[in-house]
Amino acid sequence: MKRTPLLLLFPVLAFSADLTGTWQFVLVRFGEEFGAARVELKSDATKVTGTLNELKLEGTSENDTVKITALRPNGKPFGVLDGRVTGDEMGGTVTQGSDQFAWKARRVRLEERAPVTRSFEPVKFHRVFSGAIEPVMRLQSGDTVSTWAVDAGGTDPKGVRRSLGGNPQTGPFYVEGAMPGDTLAVKFNRIRLNRDTAGSGDSIMSSALTPGYLRGAKLDDNFDSSWKLDRAAGVGMLAKPTERLKNFKVKLRPMLGCVAVAPPANQAFRTGYPGSFGGNMDYNGLREGVTVYLPVYVPGALLFVGDGHAAQGDGELNGDALETSMDIEFTVNVIRGQSTQAPRMEDQDWLMASGIANSLPEALQQATTELARWLERDYKLSANESAIVLGTSVRYDIAEVVDPLVHIVAKVSKESLAGLK
Repeated sequence: MKRTPLLLLFPVLAFSADLTGTWQFVLVRFGEEFGAARVELKSDATKVTGTLNELKLEGTSENDTVKITALRPNGKPFGVLDGRVTGDEMGGTVTQGSDQFAWKARRVRLEERAPVTRSFEPVKFHRVFSGAIEPVMRLQSGDTVSTWAVDAGGTDPKGVRRSLGGNPQTGPFYVEGAMPGDTLAVKFNRIRLNRDTAGSGDSIMSSALTPGYLRGAKLDDNFDSSWKLDRAAGVGMLAKPTERLKNFKVKLRPMLGCVAVAPPANQAFRTGYPGSFGGNMDYNGLREGVTVYLPVYVPGALLFVGDGHAAQGDGELNGDALETSMDIEFTVNVIRGQSTQAPRMEDQDWLMASGIANSLPEALQQATTELARWLERDYKLSANESAIVLGTSVRYDIAEVVDPLVHIVAKVSKESLAGLK
């Protein structure tokens, strides 16, 4: 008797893996990853739809294979993604006309839990802002971290040298779910002094002076610019003052010189540099209670903090403010799908936007533009309306003039905006 093959009696049914959810996507060319983005997918039987930034995704998934066409907003094709699915990972080849390169993606599975507060005891400090540095801790949006940072010269709260100088940083901290195109909001709950000494520069930096003053300035090589900090009274004074400065005291206003995420395009910057990623901004308004908004350039953002100052005048004229170690507590939140063009800050009284450039005019233009965009987006103002608001209410702070780049902050008080919402 002729037997009927079992495959004919029981046909194999095609199946499709459930791809619904958020995926961390990246392109690969010549072994180098680029173009990281968040992909949102939805499976319906073998049909797959979704988004990749502004691209619309349409395709199919059958067994362990996937084929997806990416369409631009105008409906024209961006490319075709062919690949295979293996659990929470997939990857394959992108075809764009005659060009082909690789892609891969990993499903993002965030732990379902309430926000937590964690302590971090740093043992290694970094002197570059870079996405290539292994994160010290993985956080979720809403989590809080309590930690500390050495001073700009690498000395810890007990006066022990722990690192070479040059603004060594604590971190970086990886924030799950943060992707390029997002904004990382960092709320500083505590920025507190943790020792009674500081050091500062003893002369005005040449970039802030005229050549004539520099030629005539008579500087004492033995001048001592070390400081003692009276934390209880909230004042600082020179540890070994001259006769004229023996009664000179400054109010302590603890701040952070550096807050940064990893820079874009696989770049690395020494921790003396500011940029759109934040970095060595040296703004004396970056104090306890401030929320800093930074554009995310790499998966996880990679947050760095450090360079504590007990006090600093506008511009950090001496090159070094009252440099000291600092206790820090911050809370991170991911703002999905919105990206700033430059650092922004906010406290209970002000909205503040940074401009960082090669010159004061350029930095002012960037700061003003960023603040105008902020008002137009969040307060739904037209260009004319934002001009009226800023023309009557804007204030400018000179944050930094002695580092490689100039930093200007444009700010507007919340009191002046109260009638807009």
